Amino acid sequence: MTTPILKQITELHGLDHGQLKDRWREYFGAEPPGYRRGFLIKALAYRIQELTYGGLPQEARQELDARIGGEAPNGKRRNGVSNDRPVAGTRLIREWQGIEHHVTVMTDGFEYEGRKYKSLSAISRTITGTRWNGPLFFGLRKHGSVR
Repeated sequence: MTTPILKQITELHGLDHGQLKDRWREYFGAEPPGYRRGFLIKALAYRIQELTYGGLPQEARQELDARIGGEAPNGKRRNGVSNDRPVAGTRLIREWQGIEHHVTVMTDGFEYEGRKYKSLSAISRTITGTRWNGPLFFGLRKHGSVR
């Protein structure tokens, strides 16, 4: 299309869902996803600009992939370890049955009473004698949350 970009994008708002899906096939060369009209308009508007001005540079795409857990900039797959772990050196304090317990976060685990542990759950089990979710026990996660 040789129509100016702004005109093409503005025209998208006047198209019905079926016409938007036809445009999707034209611009993406694939079947459209089953998303709502608003999403299709935004994605098509981006695609029109991308085709006209060019997309993100390779470096920017790699950085975004790395940040969302895709491939790291060096091309290797991320290991899937969550980033919600406290920074090494952080001290976690928990009072249990009148006794204050101190845990130090290390780069490769946790230290409690001079002993190294791989998980907070193992430490909470040592303290309570029962199975606990370690991050929940130490207040790093709220009850019922997924993270």
